Amino acid sequence: MPFGSSSAGSSDLQPGQPSFPVADEAHETAAQGQAAPAQPFVYLGRQPIIDRQGALTAYELLFRGGVHNRAEIEDDKLATAQVMTRTIGQLGVPAVLGRHHGYVNISRELLFDDIVHLLPPGRFVLEVLEHVKFDAAVLERLAQLRRAGYRIAFDDVSALDDNLLRALPYADIVKVDLMQTPRAALPELVAALAAHGKTLIAEKVETGEDFELASSLGCELFQGYFFARPQVLRAPKVRASRLALVRLLALVANDVGIAELERELRSHPGVVVQLLRLVNSSAYAPGRPISSLREAVLAAGTRQIARWAQLLLYASGRDLPWGSDPLVQLAGTRSHFMELAARSLNPHNPDFADSAFMTGIFSLVHVLVGSTPAHTLDGLGLAREISAAVDGNRGELGTLLRIAMAAERGDHDGAQQLAREAGGIFDGLTPMVLAELNLWAGAWFTAYAEG
Repeated sequence: MPFGSSSAGSSDLQPGQPSFPVADEAHETAAQGQAAPAQPFVYLGRQPIIDRQGALTAYELLFRGGVHNRAEIEDDKLATAQVMTRTIGQLGVPAVLGRHHGYVNISRELLFDDIVHLLPPGRFVLEVLEHVKFDAAVLERLAQLRRAGYRIAFDDVSALDDNLLRALPYADIVKVDLMQTPRAALPELVAALAAHGKTLIAEKVETGEDFELASSLGCELFQGYFFARPQVLRAPKVRASRLALVRLLALVANDVGIAELERELRSHPGVVVQLLRLVNSSAYAPGRPISSLREAVLAAGTRQIARWAQLLLYASGRDLPWGSDPLVQLAGTRSHFMELAARSLNPHNPDFADSAFMTGIFSLVHVLVGSTPAHTLDGLGLAREISAAVDGNRGELGTLLRIAMAAERGDHDGAQQLAREAGGIFDGLTPMVLAELNLWAGAWFTAYAEG
């Protein structure tokens, strides 16, 4: 993994790439002798990999535990799990990678974990860490992953020893460590690797002299401080209930039907948000917008959902449960209120109820992630009527959302007025019906508050 200890500035951004705030805090309570509060953000490092002409070809994605731009890693698997959840579930693959590939560090333990398949092989390169011993089991696993479409890179190579020679047939890319390789040995090492037909990346390129040497020897791609220090991306932390994830895994393990899986997911809005990002970041993304939770479940498939739940559970740390977050409580109550109202208004149209539930969840997601509705919805692949309701209160779902918002403020007269003005099916939302819906929605979410 490339070293680094200096802060990265916005100058590391490539033209056409979306920008995120570089980690920057006004003060640090820990430095003042106080206990550091739980961080409200998650961080992700990315360092460009370029070609001889200086064109960006990929990013290596790096774990960053906080505002400081350095790798402080105690557990390789946990670090990679957090890189994956932040890339796929919080920042989003399109925002992090654009049209380029992402290199992700893979330890021996993670190499054999099924969650590695959450990384779409068309977007990610698996970078095997330098301390992995290439025994028969590892080589067989590398062969399986390559058959599944993954490209394999070997990290921090500085010598052609027996361990590496045994594994070279299973690699597509080799990263040559310019800092660890003696200059006198570099030509022979590069020539030997090139003779095996591998794509060579010169890493830890610190100076122009390093670049000229590596290029003259035949390296095709380059990475290091001479070009750019790792840039730190930041996104508001979105927590997932550990108990919710355990329940979800148990259901998948018991091979329950789609209906039961969908019912459990409805109880945990935050997991639904991340599930949608998974669906839209993966090779299994549907060719049309998603308009219901059922469609998201079907698009992902139970195996992918299990992998995602495992990853979130491993990377979640000791965050507070969803039931302790008032904003999430509001999203859960609102979504169920809208679902119940939709069923009451149009009992023969389950699709309308599903869309109402999704509208309720996503009506507050922009607050959770600290963005605008339009920006947050972009890339989630939601149906047009849901997006129109969340971003502009348009259509029947938009009207229902406005009624739900008035009801949860305790403005029952306002909710009744909105229903009367809308007319049609909304005439069924009498004061008595609205009061019952509020009661049932609140009771429903309270039942899951411990999750």
